[in-house]
Amino acid sequence: MLSQAILSSLQKIVGENRVLFSSEDLQHFGIDRTTNWQPNPSVVVLPGSVEEIQSIVWLANEYSLALVPSGGRTGLSGGAVAKDGEIVVVMDRLNNLFDFNSTDRTVTVGAGMVTEALQKIAANEDLFYPVDFASSGSSQIGGNIATNAGGINVIRYGMTREWVVGLKVVTGAGDVLDFNHGLIKNNTGYDFRHLFIGSEGTLGVICEATIQLTKPPEESVVLMLGVDNFHAILDVLKTFNSQINLMAFEFFSQFALDKVVEHQGHSAPFDTRAPFYALLEFEAKSAQILDTAMELFEYCVEQGWVIEGIVSQSESQAKKLWKLREDISETLWHYQPYKNDISVRVSRMPDFLKEVDDLVEQYYLNFEVVWYGHIGDGNLHLNILKPNELSSEEFTEKCKGVSDKIGRLVSKYQGSISAEHGVGLLKKDYLHYSKSETEINLMRSVKNIFDPNGILNPGKLFNRAEN
Repeated sequence: MLSQAILSSLQKIVGENRVLFSSEDLQHFGIDRTTNWQPNPSVVVLPGSVEEIQSIVWLANEYSLALVPSGGRTGLSGGAVAKDGEIVVVMDRLNNLFDFNSTDRTVTVGAGMVTEALQKIAANEDLFYPVDFASSGSSQIGGNIATNAGGINVIRYGMTREWVVGLKVVTGAGDVLDFNHGLIKNNTGYDFRHLFIGSEGTLGVICEATIQLTKPPEESVVLMLGVDNFHAILDVLKTFNSQINLMAFEFFSQFALDKVVEHQGHSAPFDTRAPFYALLEFEAKSAQILDTAMELFEYCVEQGWVIEGIVSQSESQAKKLWKLREDISETLWHYQPYKNDISVRVSRMPDFLKEVDDLVEQYYLNFEVVWYGHIGDGNLHLNILKPNELSSEEFTEKCKGVSDKIGRLVSKYQGSISAEHGVGLLKKDYLHYSKSETEINLMRSVKNIFDPNGILNPGKLFNRAEN
């Protein structure tokens, strides 16, 4: 429980009506999309400027208070969970458009701007912000940067990191730092911008970002294929990648499709059922490209990899096909899934998939298992659905043991235990499968430099005692 003196100081900084105490607000702002922890923040504050955030950080250092930066709270690893009486610093009010530069094709926005709003700003200027995912309507730019968000276009456009050309942050020590200033070329030593991208709010609070935009893609076509087996998906990827510049290559299982159709009211893409589905998107700059795609489709059918397929004939049909993939995460959330967000190099996928499949068959025999992901960039989402008869605690304990085995397998293939969701609370016990002890110690040292008193997102990435 915070003292009245601290509460009064917070109210003086952000305004009396922007310090929230109600149980509804504490519940709403103290949790992300994970269901493993109960939110228990002491208070929620809504700053409206860099100066107000700096004052909050100074106050936290003075009184040894823990802060949890909070964006759209769409994260899936517990990075925005406040379970131990922390102060939640909500970024919603920092949603300004500060600058648009048509010559540089850049836009500077507040960290609280919703991803979809940035996409619309770009589109209104006949430009394109390519980072996109199912939660773009609620996720915020600061949170995307703090987790180096990926999404559906990584195979063509890369992760969030590639599009951040400037950052303004308040460090855990209360310093305001302005990185890179939108420059394309800047070889002046260490680029601290990239330390903060993917740092999950443990080094500083991201306040503003300068984002690089690009030309919009030409009119695109979506192709959805029913695929005979897990490994054939990679044969299809290799075949299409050899002749077409893909914007996206996604996959999901029949079980995932069944859940989405049942809960979202969508229609299946075609009558034929398939063990797995691949969704491809590419620019149809000419009729020749579409002809090539159809030839590759026929080849995949002849090889026995593809059972059925459909190609979008309009933008609205393309959006409907995409909804079958994009709505999976939202649908599964209601089942309290245990998520594995893993990746390896695409070239090592065939052997890795076989071993992961064997693990799932052995240890999750009596569980509902849902596969989907961005297989075009080596990213798999393995979701285990909680049975009704198990409590959340029992279910999590059962899954942890298997996750440890999956972690060892990821380490064997030099992969990542968190491809795009971050580490947060959920994955920190498995970090050693992707980072060496030396790397982890260096990460702790970096945190101690920017956040010497350990006030920012304590317990995320590392345990508190190790910060």
